[in-house]
Amino acid sequence: MLKIRLKRQGKRNDPFYRIILTEGSKKNATAAIADLGTWYPTKNKKSLDKAEINAWAAKGANISSAVKELMKS
Repeated sequence: MLKIRLKRQGKRNDPFYRIILTEGSKKNATAAIADLGTWYPTKNKKSLDKAEINAWAAKGANISSAVKELMKS
């Protein structure tokens, strides 16, 4: 089962998140299958590949609630 989720990176008090496609049954430290975007909450910037996210969702990938909220805004 594939999952589209956020992966936290950056420094303490200065995080940024990568939106990745990963195997859902594995632990969070697994390698990303695809990189689908980034989100910088402190700078209020986001870069999503919505077409690619929707394509993977159509193939059966589950989208996390946080990524769904980012796609709405």
